[in-house]
Amino acid sequence: MKITVIGAGNMGGALVKGWTKAGIAADLTASAHTQKTLDRLAEACPGITVTLDNKKAIEGADGVVLAVKPWLVEQVIAEIMPELKDKLLVSVAAGIRHDRIDVYAMPNIAAEFGESMTFIEEAKHAEKAAMLFERVGQCKVVPQRLMDAGMMMAGCGIAYVMRFIRAMMEGGVEMGFYPDEAKQIAMQTIQGAVTLLRQTGLHPEAAIDKVTTPGGITIKGLNELEHAAFNSAVIRCLKAGLK
Repeated sequence: MKITVIGAGNMGGALVKGWTKAGIAADLTASAHTQKTLDRLAEACPGITVTLDNKKAIEGADGVVLAVKPWLVEQVIAEIMPELKDKLLVSVAAGIRHDRIDVYAMPNIAAEFGESMTFIEEAKHAEKAAMLFERVGQCKVVPQRLMDAGMMMAGCGIAYVMRFIRAMMEGGVEMGFYPDEAKQIAMQTIQGAVTLLRQTGLHPEAAIDKVTTPGGITIKGLNELEHAAFNSAVIRCLKAGLK
């Protein structure tokens, strides 16, 4: 399946890099607004085709992924409409609807490393699109009503996780570690927690119980999080984008 990505910014670039690492560089074409952006992408992704011309970019493509800013979606679709014909058109631009778009997808920037959590809206060609996005991480097809929730949990959620890592780093520095040490400790701890849950299938609370000794120090820290309304803050954070 030959794929064209229109828009090689943070999200589009991450997808192209992820798909290149997945071994489909020869089937990838990317377009961008500036040659500088394309030069950087071509250097990072040997074997792909790059062009400044959106119309030329989709020639011979089976699928087109729109990864432009939301306010540019309609303009780009109007530009490439004559060449689209029966090509599968996938949009990763949040919140923008258009009659010509076949599939709406919401990946995140971890796609570059094959670790995206991508949400795809139920549609005729959703499963076909899912096969593509599964090359860069996990993928979930959901009804339209859950797309915004998926965006908050995964598309935006990756930033919230980064903020938690930063908070752990700051705490580590205050306790005596150098910033780089604190960063490594925080990342490995989170990676370990994720691996444990994946490998065991445990509910997070069951895993917490394994390290929470009655009268011990873990419960003191957990209770401090609750005193600071940690759970409520996370839930409010996720729901903020739904308002």
